[in-house]
Amino acid sequence: MKDNMRYFNIFPKIVVEGKETAIRVEPLYHHKRIRKDARYELVHSPMESRGFDETGDRKRIKEIIPSGDHLEFSLVFEGEQEHRIEIREILDGEHSTYCKFSVYSLSGDLYTLRPYKGDLHMHSSCSDGREAPAYVAGACRRIGLDFMALTDHGQYNPSLEAQGAYKDLPIDLRIFPGEEIHPPDNYVHMINFGGDFSVNDLINNYRDDYFREVREIMQEEEADLPEKEQYIYASCKWCFEKIRQGGGLGIYCHPYWVYDNMYNVSASLHDYIYSRKPFDAYELIGGFHLREAESNHLQVIYYQEERAKGKDMPIVGVSDAHGCDTGELFGWYYTVVLSPDLELSNLINSIKSLKSVAVEALPGNPIRVYGPYRLVKYVLFLIREVFPIHDELCYEEGRLMLEYIAGNESAAKILAEYKGRVETRMDRFWG
Repeated sequence: MKDNMRYFNIFPKIVVEGKETAIRVEPLYHHKRIRKDARYELVHSPMESRGFDETGDRKRIKEIIPSGDHLEFSLVFEGEQEHRIEIREILDGEHSTYCKFSVYSLSGDLYTLRPYKGDLHMHSSCSDGREAPAYVAGACRRIGLDFMALTDHGQYNPSLEAQGAYKDLPIDLRIFPGEEIHPPDNYVHMINFGGDFSVNDLINNYRDDYFREVREIMQEEEADLPEKEQYIYASCKWCFEKIRQGGGLGIYCHPYWVYDNMYNVSASLHDYIYSRKPFDAYELIGGFHLREAESNHLQVIYYQEERAKGKDMPIVGVSDAHGCDTGELFGWYYTVVLSPDLELSNLINSIKSLKSVAVEALPGNPIRVYGPYRLVKYVLFLIREVFPIHDELCYEEGRLMLEYIAGNESAAKILAEYKGRVETRMDRFWG
């Protein structure tokens, strides 16, 4: 965590572009106290506009008069960009850096939204994961997620089990239902995120209806594909339609996963699925181990080429983790959604409206964010300047959630006291 977050409260950090805004810098510890015998000045550097002041200097310098035990200043932050701020302390004619931080100015459409971190695809011991559903949920909060869904292979009930484990507990993590759908003779992987019924159960309990309706889609579609792939496409379309009927988000998963020495989805079928878009979101970054990183790279390049042709696509990043404590996958990949709140319908609408990015946070590597350029710039700032505090607060909540399911009833009382504190702290960043 940077010194500006460790030693100071600085609010807000996200502001409306073109509007004069007051920024408050509060030192938290004695070694950063405001000295009465010192003067203070700020250097404001807009990173993109390189705005020149009346002297022709792109760095704008102004004096700050301390307000008791804190500093406060007002600036107009032009454009949608990051602004670097350096506060200098001047003592006996010597200049030294007192504090460095950044502010991000946004247009109104993004300013009204909040960033939420989530993982929409992971597994528990009910399928081929390692830990119980409730453990997976608690571990998600421990790594800083705001929402999650358990999506076990062919099973919907484990996600309900994760919800049920915390139903009487005052927590801020949103636990949504989910499943990974595996229709008969269809090797394409699909995620039902948030749907209020199981598509797998619908297939298994009404198999004749499933095949009849899929055949009808095949006849209507008349896809220019081999017959086997015509069936697979129609099956996928049927599944995605059912997910939407249940109020969920249908995710098309990891087409470049290498299985049995081949990509999971053939080039012809992948091209057709992507062009016809029966799904709601594309799993741009999936849960690949380091030795499989090439698959994510191909998914990103394919997406970028299609965007260059004018085809925008809603995207997500997911861990597809099969264990929370293995040291691999879990926390390596996730989604940031810009949404009015954490209500399922708003999260889904935001993803469909291209207000999400996929994040790759491989250990020992720089964090990479994928999606529309405007959002990528902003989320990179959040990861560097805001999320470290968010994640630190979430960690303690996740730890208490795991203590609760391990039998520590007193954890519930502490969680009740913590409820809402992450949102309250984040709101201050937005002024």
